Amino acid sequence: MAPCRKSEDSEIPTLNVAVRELVEYTLRSGDLIVQFTGANRSIDAIFAHQKVQNSRGDNYSPEVYVSRDFEKEGMVLHVSGRIDGVFQYPDRIVIEEIKSTVRDIEQVAEGHNPLHWGQLQCYAYLYAVEHNLHHIETCLTYVQLDSGETKEIPGTHSFNELELFFQGLLDRYARWARTILDWSGIRNESITALDFPYDTYRPGQRDMAISVYRTIRDQEKLFVQAATGIGKTIAAVFPAVKALGEGLLKKVFYLTARTTARTVAESAVEDLRKSGVRLKTLTLTAKDKICFCAEAACTAEECEFAKGHFDRINQAVAAGFSQDCLTRSTVETVARAHRVCPFELSLELSLWSDLIICDYNYAFDPRVYLRRFFQEDNGDYVFLIDEAHNLVDRSREMFSAEIWKQPFLDVRRSLKEDLPGLFTIMGRINRWMVRQRKRCETAGGEYTDSEGPEKLYPELIRFHQSAARWLMQNRQAPYREDLLNLYFSVSAFLRIAEHYDAAYATCYQKKGNDLRVKLFCMDPSGQMEAALKRARSSVFFSATLSPLYYFREIFGCPDSTRAMAMPSPFPEDNLRVMAMTNISTLYRDRSQTADQVCRTLQVMAGRHKGNYLFFFPSYEYMALVHERFEIDASGMDIVLQAPSMPEDERESFLERFSLESPRTLVGFVVMGGIFGEGIDLIGDRLSGAAIIGVGLPGIDPERDLIREYFNDSNGKGFEFAYQYPGINRVCQAGGRVIRSENDRGVILLIDRRFSLYRYASLLPEGWRMNTVRNTAALEKSLKSFWNRRT
Repeated sequence: MAPCRKSEDSEIPTLNVAVRELVEYTLRSGDLIVQFTGANRSIDAIFAHQKVQNSRGDNYSPEVYVSRDFEKEGMVLHVSGRIDGVFQYPDRIVIEEIKSTVRDIEQVAEGHNPLHWGQLQCYAYLYAVEHNLHHIETCLTYVQLDSGETKEIPGTHSFNELELFFQGLLDRYARWARTILDWSGIRNESITALDFPYDTYRPGQRDMAISVYRTIRDQEKLFVQAATGIGKTIAAVFPAVKALGEGLLKKVFYLTARTTARTVAESAVEDLRKSGVRLKTLTLTAKDKICFCAEAACTAEECEFAKGHFDRINQAVAAGFSQDCLTRSTVETVARAHRVCPFELSLELSLWSDLIICDYNYAFDPRVYLRRFFQEDNGDYVFLIDEAHNLVDRSREMFSAEIWKQPFLDVRRSLKEDLPGLFTIMGRINRWMVRQRKRCETAGGEYTDSEGPEKLYPELIRFHQSAARWLMQNRQAPYREDLLNLYFSVSAFLRIAEHYDAAYATCYQKKGNDLRVKLFCMDPSGQMEAALKRARSSVFFSATLSPLYYFREIFGCPDSTRAMAMPSPFPEDNLRVMAMTNISTLYRDRSQTADQVCRTLQVMAGRHKGNYLFFFPSYEYMALVHERFEIDASGMDIVLQAPSMPEDERESFLERFSLESPRTLVGFVVMGGIFGEGIDLIGDRLSGAAIIGVGLPGIDPERDLIREYFNDSNGKGFEFAYQYPGINRVCQAGGRVIRSENDRGVILLIDRRFSLYRYASLLPEGWRMNTVRNTAALEKSLKSFWNRRT
């Protein structure tokens, strides 16, 4: 449903409604079925349509536009659509609708899909009205995507029959449209009256809000580096909501990488509600997290929420729409009450929500982005991209894909007797992978190619098509789940293969008898540039976006892209930053300097009772120092971050920093991990952070590919692959210390490289670094800071 406008000759509002939207809302019914379309199918469907259209004679007109206005419920519904084709005979007219299918053509029956028939009859009615026809014929044509075979299902309709059908659909739709229209008026009126939700702006906050608004108004992009404490979230959301109320936007997308940031966004919107705004907000939760039947397949046979889902979805959407705040728990409550899939319900509710809080991938990932919004560029949306520094690695992940040899072999063995055709295809895939594994053995375990695996793609496409046909029949077999997982893996791989260009490399790696084939995106700038066009404006904000040109280049933004940087609003004297520059933390020196690091950390934690976090570049290095530290840690409690900590263990870890204790608490953690950002340890919960090393990611083949790529493209391979990602980890870790205006604390940087300009120049301006070259100087600096009273 497009935004409303006033009718040209009256004050009656007009809503634009596509025929497809009208039919899908009013006629959908039955079970929720997993769609097996995947990579290349949308393109294949377009070609299939065109092939059928081009095969028609001279009396055939393709892509015929029809529209008409209908007054319902105090508004005008402008219904429009494009007919696939019209046959014009001397004595009759035939309206054709073409649909593609991956089913065997003989399985397509006359009542195969009521939505297809509904769409065709709506087109027939609109054409009949326009041309004053009393009778009209129809033809629903199905084309099989793999074989190209077609099946034509004819029909004949009187005008009265079509009008009764169409007006019935329109009456049902109009009631819902009236609800949406009334809501828009209430929302916009409340936004017009909305003031900033707090008594005063924090330093820099108003400037950021003004810049965000102007960026949306001017359809531009903006980078904002703003230190912790400015209130970046509300400074981004408030002007976006104002723009929404003024009709500059249809929707606001608040994009982030972490659950904690989504909670902050929800809190900001709640503060706006307390100030009187009416806003429909939805927090979109990943399917695997919100699913009620995690162990069941997404079929009506196994999941009660899939069975009859579409029979109840409209009532569920209406119930959800009655709520302004659609958090995960609210969506789950509504879904259970109406027995519908909670994830599909949330996607439906997103159509009618004003602000959507979700992960980056719903806007950018080629495999899962929300196609219902982003099929075309320049939608009336804004992307508010929180924690934008995280988007660098995430973008590489989203535009990369991998497949493994072993699943093909395992599934192939299981289906040998039942599916000989698929068995043969998978045999060819397996043999291709065996040849690549031998190449890996010759190359020492792995090798890289600048070209994609062109000889593999055709076999994967054949597998994808054949597997889809069998899976669509919904037959039960012991290997069904494994085949389904492999199907989705191949689908994702082929989807990414569509984007393969000079910014990619193909990585082959042998692990035991297995082989990994990875399409690795070294430079996501081209993909990000294209993805950002889905919205009219984008705002990147973070406490660490330095150096700016690095982020501009990685996200495909020109040097002229708007930017602003704001220092910390908190008193500089509340933070003491020290750099111990006489210790090397280079990998080759770590065992020799571990005792020095240990002694330095003991001095830091022993000088003032409190809570401290020690950040290391790896678990191995952390364990090396921890072993020495705990030998002489009297009066201190120690907690360690473990790899892959479940959520309850993370919460227990952080709770230790909330407890009153007469003893100092020390946490050994890893830079760039779950405790390196996105946590608020306000007040006495954190007295200081030690950061051991300059945060460089570990050397690995993929990082080296990035280094080589950017060495060739801009001469800054080491910086883009290692230094800049590392220094952002350092800044994020240090940012845990001062979280409010009353916080006081210390940051200790341990590494010789902090004395070098190329590293020191990248640290935040508010970090006035004091160099200490021995523990005596460190102790003196700590003493002077902690003895000073605010």
